[in-house]
Amino acid sequence: MKSNILLMKRVILLSCTTLALAACNNNQPAKQSAAANVQDTVPVFILHDTSVAKNIELPAELLPYEQAALFARVQGYVKEMKVDLGDKVRRGQTLALIEAPELQTKYAEFQLSMQAAKAKYMSSEDVYQRLYKASQAKTAGIVAPVDLERSRNQLIADSSSYEAARKLAQSYKEVAGYLELEAPFDGIVTGRNADRGALVGTNQMLLTVQNNRILRLRIGVPELYVASATAKKDISFRVDAYPEKLFTATLSRKSGSIDPSTRTEQWEFIYDNKNNELKAGAFAYVKLNLQRNNNSFVVPPVAIATTQERKFVILVKNGKAEWVDVRQGMSTDKGIEIFGNIHNGDTLVTRATDERKPGNIAYWKVIK
Repeated sequence: MKSNILLMKRVILLSCTTLALAACNNNQPAKQSAAANVQDTVPVFILHDTSVAKNIELPAELLPYEQAALFARVQGYVKEMKVDLGDKVRRGQTLALIEAPELQTKYAEFQLSMQAAKAKYMSSEDVYQRLYKASQAKTAGIVAPVDLERSRNQLIADSSSYEAARKLAQSYKEVAGYLELEAPFDGIVTGRNADRGALVGTNQMLLTVQNNRILRLRIGVPELYVASATAKKDISFRVDAYPEKLFTATLSRKSGSIDPSTRTEQWEFIYDNKNNELKAGAFAYVKLNLQRNNNSFVVPPVAIATTQERKFVILVKNGKAEWVDVRQGMSTDKGIEIFGNIHNGDTLVTRATDERKPGNIAYWKVIK
């Protein structure tokens, strides 16, 4: 009896196993058919132009509005230094005196030579005038024409000698003027390189004067941004000396050319330093508000594919993929500015990759 029951259980178990295997075999083609019906759905978006603005911070440098290095033009000894480092000076103020005795002696010598030449010239002129008046008298033959001509030539020669001596004396007088150094403008003495009694030669710098009442703020703007105008003429900047304070400067001029070594254009702003709060030579950090004059196309960074040969976006046209080469512009909070053969209303793939080849057919889903 027990053996019959055990036999019946084995038959039932075998039947269930057979049914299960049959069911699995019947479901496998259905799964394969469903997998075959799954389509390649790619997210896309519709391209629209928009205004492009960007805030950037660039390093800059504060420079004096005017700066002059005062040199010794003649060799001599420093007789007196009338100013020192940090002194404020006025235009035309005497800053230093140089003593050169041999120069003054030369000047006196040429002054005497000029006086001698002048006396000779005046004597020749008197002789010529007498002969000329005599030749105009009614008594014929009283003055020979050759004598009149000779006196005239002597007058011309003595006149030239006197003029040369006068010019030479004047030149030494001007050179003697180099013995006194004057301030070329209102400012402050920022450098002193000589003391009283020091021997100075030609082209040796004695003093440096700067006009820090107004400061120039110069920025090297990268080539990418030079075509973008600042939204305002006034910009804000900060310096390390006052980390929590913002200063304001006004756009004054642009260089109008790109420096080939740095690929930047120099922009200059003017800062009114009436309180003498900032110092020339300090570094600054400028915030620039850049804005395109016309609208541009801005896309997410992932919408741009980059390979070793090209940079492109994938355009969907007539249900097929097309690669369109683009150039990148400014990076903004909205995305990256691009330029190329693209237009308003174009459909672009949201995530571009070089694995999606041109001509690829797929189902597209617009992502707003």
